[in-house]
Amino acid sequence: QEALVESGGGLVQAGGSLRLSCAASGRTFSRYGMGWFRQAAGQQREFVAITWIGGSTYYADSVKGRFTISSDNAKNTVDLQMNSLKPEDTAVYYCAAKVYGGNYLFTSSYDYWGQGTQVTVSS
Repeated sequence: QEALVESGGGLVQAGGSLRLSCAASGRTFSRYGMGWFRQAAGQQREFVAITWIGGSTYYADSVKGRFTISSDNAKNTVDLQMNSLKPEDTAVYYCAAKVYGGNYLFTSSYDYWGQGTQVTVSS
């Protein structure tokens, strides 16, 4: 019943933009930290961005200045706007929800995960 569902992935050229959306179903995650992670083929899952209640945000160094995380309480969604995409951004992107406590950089700190959406950036 409760779920996080990512959408918006696809194939884009380097330098292009893509907007991912994470929709909550079954409950409201407004009291959670909402994060985005990504996992490239053959690589470990890595932190991308997080937003907390009140609007605070944190980004991985690799995406600072290019990606923007935002939340829409009315729609109960969390988006990730990705600009100036690079081939190394190619990965499956996951949204995740985290209550207060634990290091936001670690996947083990998150309580809920979406199914992932593929982002492929071509050269």
